[in-house]
Amino acid sequence: MEEQLYLGIGTRLQHTQLGPGVIVGIRYATYLISFIEHGIREIDKTDTKLEEIIPENVTEEIETHSEIERSLLKILHSWNGVSEVVPLGDRWLNATLLLQPADKSLKGKEIPVADFFHKIVMLRDRLRVLEQNINSNKKLNDEDKVNIQQYITRCYGSLTTFNLLFRNKEQWFVGEKGKEDC
Repeated sequence: MEEQLYLGIGTRLQHTQLGPGVIVGIRYATYLISFIEHGIREIDKTDTKLEEIIPENVTEEIETHSEIERSLLKILHSWNGVSEVVPLGDRWLNATLLLQPADKSLKGKEIPVADFFHKIVMLRDRLRVLEQNINSNKKLNDEDKVNIQQYITRCYGSLTTFNLLFRNKEQWFVGEKGKEDC
């Protein structure tokens, strides 16, 4: 690691004593590294027990906590599909969704919004895993990958109606029009 003085947030590392980790913060002379088994530790940049696995965002800048969280979630998703905790918007806590048939003689169905929200989040997570599988598929050529990605983007666009359920805007679905803003 001596040939590269500055590694960026999101860089995956292996420490001979602490095991695998990801850089989640950068200071002048140290890295803040989140280790799977040992939590976040501050490690000197010149520590010879560190070995770079996959570089990401090579930089000297210190990033904010929200940028660190996004980078860490990105790494966790790519390593083992860990789902992030997505909070439901406060106005929907303990709310119910009522599905009422047009025929009033038929009984309606009540569903807790939290259960409905959970299914929406799971759908989003599965779409993300599908995207990862498409991007890493060795049998598909780049043109096929792009064509399939366009369909997935349209699926996200169809789901933007449900963004009102999410507490945090950065967890919203983004369709084709929104991709240009990203």
